[in-house]
Amino acid sequence: MTVRVSRTFEFDAPAEDVWAFISDAEKRAGAISVVDTFEVHDERRATWHVALPIPMIRSTISVETEEVERDPPNRVKFVGKSKAFRVTGEHTITEADGSCRLANEFVVNGRLPGVESFFERNFDAELDNLEDALRASLGSAV
Repeated sequence: MTVRVSRTFEFDAPAEDVWAFISDAEKRAGAISVVDTFEVHDERRATWHVALPIPMIRSTISVETEEVERDPPNRVKFVGKSKAFRVTGEHTITEADGSCRLANEFVVNGRLPGVESFFERNFDAELDNLEDALRASLGSAV
């Protein structure tokens, strides 16, 4: 089973300001509640240590993430690989009259029992966290 989720956010901010947040691996990782710790290796690669509260996993999972596409200030796509799951995330920014839209899409393929159902139950809350962090960075109310 594959879990796929999409959500779009609207911001009264220039695309460059949204890009500054969404293209930063540290800011993206910091917004996700299950990311326990992370290391940024360079502009395109990072390791996320993810704590999933499911029975098969007793410690954090190292997820090696890498940006596979980058088109500033419009689009960034990353892939994360681990022994428990593979995730693809894509963020696309479109601008119109001083405001912009951020389209987010995530796809998770679980490799261990319970991973996909965890993400299916929790993706909405994680996207709320991402939106809240982005709005805070822009100085706008949620």
